[in-house]
Amino acid sequence: MSESETKKIYVDIRELSYKKDQYVQDLVVFLKEKLPQLEIDRKSNELEITMPLSLSNRSIKLRIKKFLYKTDLKDDYRPISNPGDKEGYKVKLRKVFETSYINY
Repeated sequence: MSESETKKIYVDIRELSYKKDQYVQDLVVFLKEKLPQLEIDRKSNELEITMPLSLSNRSIKLRIKKFLYKTDLKDDYRPISNPGDKEGYKVKLRKVFETSYINY
């Protein structure tokens, strides 16, 4: 692939790596198996994904969601759009609100 036929997106995996670094390595392997045309480089707490222009960003988000489901992390984490200046996603810890009901 030439440089003009590719684009880069970034996946922030900081919160996922805090729990267990093995999850990040498993995510990289999972993405490479499902989408072999990707080139993935890990830079500390971020994945840099080089992909063809014909592939949508949404397909990366879908594969991240599938990975979280298969590793039983879907209740703990979710991929969201990266709020920074870089295009991509962030694997974010879900906020869980627990309420207790008191019967009177």
